[in-house]
Amino acid sequence: MFSLLRRGPGRLTPQQAHQQTGDGKAVLLDVRETPEWNAGHAPAALHLPLSRLVTGASLPGATQGKPVITICRSGHRSRQAAELLAGRGVEATDVTGGMTAWARAGLPVTGGQDGSGGVIA
Repeated sequence: MFSLLRRGPGRLTPQQAHQQTGDGKAVLLDVRETPEWNAGHAPAALHLPLSRLVTGASLPGATQGKPVITICRSGHRSRQAAELLAGRGVEATDVTGGMTAWARAGLPVTGGQDGSGGVIA
């Protein structure tokens, strides 16, 4: 089979992800590295870098029994994380455009030195 025809985990827009995590239906998992997380992240997100996920790190306890929505800066690492988690039997999707699209959509970002948050380009 061609890899282009393989269907992986679904993708959500930032608005869809915000709604589902805000409703408590799913958990937002930020898979960026710590400096990126510290610069700014979605307020309700949990943090677990992709570099730790690929080495077998366990998901935070708050993800148990809930779908996981992964997010990174642009959508590439979060896509990898969603595929990795789906391979582990976790119901996982990712956010198209990542935190860059999240911030552009005017959704909340927290963190950084002044607390207002930003996304490292």
